[in-house]
Amino acid sequence: MTKSLAAELELLAHHMLLEQSGNQQLSIPALAQRIAKDLQVNPDEVAILAVSEKSKSLNFLVPEALRNVGSIPLSSTSALAARTARESRPDIQNNFSTVRHATVFEGVKDDTLRASAIQKIISAPILYEGKVIGVIQISRKAASAVEAGPDFTPDELGRVLAICKPLGKLIRHAAGS
Repeated sequence: MTKSLAAELELLAHHMLLEQSGNQQLSIPALAQRIAKDLQVNPDEVAILAVSEKSKSLNFLVPEALRNVGSIPLSSTSALAARTARESRPDIQNNFSTVRHATVFEGVKDDTLRASAIQKIISAPILYEGKVIGVIQISRKAASAVEAGPDFTPDELGRVLAICKPLGKLIRHAAGS
């Protein structure tokens, strides 16, 4: 699995970077759906956030319904995504609902989102040329930890980390730089 998705994203990034005319468009939502399928989570359980140097915050790329809800200040002490970006360190939290964290985005209701508590989460930095440019979070949402399904494993974290480098290239390409 890891090799196929990571290799697929690396190949896509390679082709997009070679494409000088800019004819190839990248669909971040389609990419998130592919990641969700591969990691066996629902599409709304994949969040990809981009660092904004200008506003010193993280902005949602997906889920799309969260794009206009707000951003996460990089200085936030209660947001796992901000800590992941600041420390450039991945994390697995299989008891996330019991940990103090920002819950603003969990309560957003939309046709494409299930307004459910995040019970379990993997958070990993997305790097480009050695610099954190974003964060990917894979979660399991439900009313309880038992309903959310199995705990995330170190193997699943490894699978997420394997896609972070090509994901960084793709996000940088989508941003036009």
